Amino acid sequence: MKIRILDQAKLDLMDGFEFYEEREEQLGQYFLDSLYSDIDSLALYGGVHPIRHGFHWMLSKRFPYAVHYSTEENVVSVHAVLDCRCDPNFIEKRLKSERTRRWT
Repeated sequence: MKIRILDQAKLDLMDGFEFYEEREEQLGQYFLDSLYSDIDSLALYGGVHPIRHGFHWMLSKRFPYAVHYSTEENVVSVHAVLDCRCDPNFIEKRLKSERTRRWT
């Protein structure tokens, strides 16, 4: 499968990078490398993860983040990469806006 990372998900990744880079130099880069590795695995495993809030979601192997994605034909679209420590209401609201954007 092809993988497409949508603009909002790219911004999520940059937010995570900045958060971890502020804690320790090079930790932000490790965060990105780890999350991109997780996302790359969707080329093989896209669609096998449970669905929550209208999207498949996959937990990152090394960080407390979840990748929220959809599949259509032979394409995995990553809609959001969110910190699991966020307020659940924020996550639900954010994914609701992604669903709306997806169907318009």
